[in-house]
Amino acid sequence: MKQWSKYFFMISAILALAVAPGELTPLYGEEAPPEGVAPSDDDEAFKAEYEVMVAEHGFHAYAFDFFVTSMLWTVIAAGLVFLMHLGFATLETGLTRQKNAVNVLFKNVFIISIGILTYAACGFYIHYPGDWLIPSVFGFGGPIGDLNLTEGFTFGYGGLELAMTGYGDFIFQAMFAATAATIVSGAVAERIKLSSFMVFTLLLVALAYPLAGSWHWGGGFLAELPTGAFYDFAGSSAVHGFGGFAALGAVIVLGARRGKYLRGGKMRPIPGHNLPLATIGVFLLWFGWFGFNGGSVLSAEPQALGQVFTTTAMSASMGAIAAMLTSWILLKKPDITMALNGVLAGLVGITAGADAVGPWAAVFIGLVSGVIVVFAIIGFDKVRIDDPVGAISVHGVCGIWGTVIIGVLSPEISFVSQVIGTVAFCGFAFVFALVLALALKVLIGFRVSEEEEDEGLDLSEHGQEAYPDFGKVTG
Repeated sequence: MKQWSKYFFMISAILALAVAPGELTPLYGEEAPPEGVAPSDDDEAFKAEYEVMVAEHGFHAYAFDFFVTSMLWTVIAAGLVFLMHLGFATLETGLTRQKNAVNVLFKNVFIISIGILTYAACGFYIHYPGDWLIPSVFGFGGPIGDLNLTEGFTFGYGGLELAMTGYGDFIFQAMFAATAATIVSGAVAERIKLSSFMVFTLLLVALAYPLAGSWHWGGGFLAELPTGAFYDFAGSSAVHGFGGFAALGAVIVLGARRGKYLRGGKMRPIPGHNLPLATIGVFLLWFGWFGFNGGSVLSAEPQALGQVFTTTAMSASMGAIAAMLTSWILLKKPDITMALNGVLAGLVGITAGADAVGPWAAVFIGLVSGVIVVFAIIGFDKVRIDDPVGAISVHGVCGIWGTVIIGVLSPEISFVSQVIGTVAFCGFAFVFALVLALALKVLIGFRVSEEEEDEGLDLSEHGQEAYPDFGKVTG
């Protein structure tokens, strides 16, 4: 027990020294450990262990544990973001009709798979272009190679601000890449032609998302605005706003589901078939969002991690409460689907500034997110924009809110730059999706036939049923 206590104290001391603010800068290019880091002569056990670490890992040894811990957290966070795709799949399935369940699940399997592969094939180097490219607005990258080369597995890859290996960086960002297309999947559910959706997704995730992301995270023009750099910590606009407005462009071309909107301005509700499954999906998304936002710290720096986890949880919680109360007042009954979307609205809203605001500012962001998502869902229905899962409202509308508001709440962030960046992401995504959807409509068709839609996409597209033991599917 004493032996373990000694090693625990030793490792704790190394970690504390590694992340102490006064010792961050000397990590780069030091020929000897900074003063006060090396052990004293009278601490023989610590000195012996330290010398072994120096012999194995060089003079960066005193920070080696921080690097390993950060890399471990990065891959755990990547796993949490991966789990979000299960959340999207179950949420979308639960909020749509059972005759389309197989189709929704199939699309979500395709999205994450093609997202990872295309991000490796070209997306990573479009997203993070090198100096050899034309300015990042037009840059195009090739496939990844051995990301452990050129110090890709040491602090030389990204320093303390990106304390991970090259492969760690890739896999974490690859999980993000498919999210924008997953947002579109829910909005176009129950009537889009599968082959067209697959082509749409391929181009969106392989080209459009990483290209737009390079403007901000790849050192493009949004990072060099004269009004100050655009700020989006984990992607309220760069991921969620992008996905929400890409969904809007696709839905406008696609049109509403048959029977959704009636003459005289009336609307016929089309309820989802499995609200327990939808609820499971939201809790999976909430859980995964701790990796989505927490992993965006890009290290295991403890101060930022604690803050990001707290603001993420508080905004989501307030978003749920606000949506519950708002929908109860407007609809006269407490609506579980609005509550679920309130959770997601709070999560999307805080994503841009999770590290830039405190807990009560996060509550304010979640409060407004939960209110506006209810009004947005109702508003889109009034103008006959049919979104079965509320993705445009949650990700598009609340993504704008979350990105712009931190330009007000944080004095270091320019409000003007936030507006410019938000318009750039959402506008580009909308135009790209609209044009691509129109092209697909002309070339191969974008929507299934009326007969296929009435039958359900599970049978017409896949020849399978999600619940074969329950007999003929009627809704």
